[in-house]
Amino acid sequence: MENRTEISALGEFGLIDHLTKNFEVQNASTILSMGDDAAVIDHFGKQTVISTDMLVENIHFDLMYTPLKHLGYKSVIVNLSDIYAMNGTPTQITMSIAFSNRFSLEALDDFYEGVYAACEKYNVDLIGGDTSSSQKGFIISVTAIGEITAEKMVKRNGAKKGDLLCVTGDVGAAFLGLTLLEREKKIYLENPQIQPDLENEQYIVGRLLKPEARKDIVEFFDKEDLLPTSMMDVSDGLSSEILHICKQSNVGCKMYEDKIPVNEQAKQFAYKLELDPTACALSGGEDYELLFTIPQSDYDKLVLNEQISVIGYITDFEEGAHIITKGGNTHKLTAQGWNAFGG
Repeated sequence: MENRTEISALGEFGLIDHLTKNFEVQNASTILSMGDDAAVIDHFGKQTVISTDMLVENIHFDLMYTPLKHLGYKSVIVNLSDIYAMNGTPTQITMSIAFSNRFSLEALDDFYEGVYAACEKYNVDLIGGDTSSSQKGFIISVTAIGEITAEKMVKRNGAKKGDLLCVTGDVGAAFLGLTLLEREKKIYLENPQIQPDLENEQYIVGRLLKPEARKDIVEFFDKEDLLPTSMMDVSDGLSSEILHICKQSNVGCKMYEDKIPVNEQAKQFAYKLELDPTACALSGGEDYELLFTIPQSDYDKLVLNEQISVIGYITDFEEGAHIITKGGNTHKLTAQGWNAFGG
């Protein structure tokens, strides 16, 4: 039996000290970190970007198949992704958690190990937070803070007619990972003696449980002097994010099904489940890739990065948002992908 330390043995301040004792400051902008009434940051004339997210057990994650270390990592990543989506650089986070007495100190240590791993990889300081008890379940609230120079900020409303519509990495795999894990959970609940079979699908499972944020793309933009006209991260599915950009920029778009980047393993697994890989890519969500628009004149620079796919272009608002299928048919894009009946 592994050791189990009850949280009550430490008290709240003891717990915070314990969870944060190994953290070292990495950013010059972090003036005062943990251990005082409030943290102090100074961005030396740059603008500050702030994003916050809440993750609730059994709504955003399921601890039956989510290791706490991965959950700690992911809870940081999903917030950093929002800062990168503004073309900013994340510098600090705060992390607040509420948990019931079914969680031991060792469990929280596992969670924070993931938090620290993400902070270290993305060069971000943890500068504060709160811990509380909850009646049942685990609740995580993270705020990410970043910096940006005013002229480099990218919002959702700047897409212009003729701009290229681009997405990074590949989409749809996290949804397929979720589908697989949910299937195995159901089998396990019905027959606890059956060992879960993840069918060697490390890629799609990893995309769900341990996503990464696209720091590399924002650094690429900076190095190549590229500035997207609009950008957001893909957390709710590609089609609904494209519609957000179209709506907020007051434009339409044409997107090509055969240009959507779907990982080969993900594609094969979708076929195995008799799912359409394009539908998974359009409606899946939780990919944490970047969707952006950029002037056509920057195309030559874009092709230097194999992590970027051009999937379409921006049109007039009156033309609406459409997807052109592999068979050459045009369908109206909906938040759920496309509506084959609405044509």
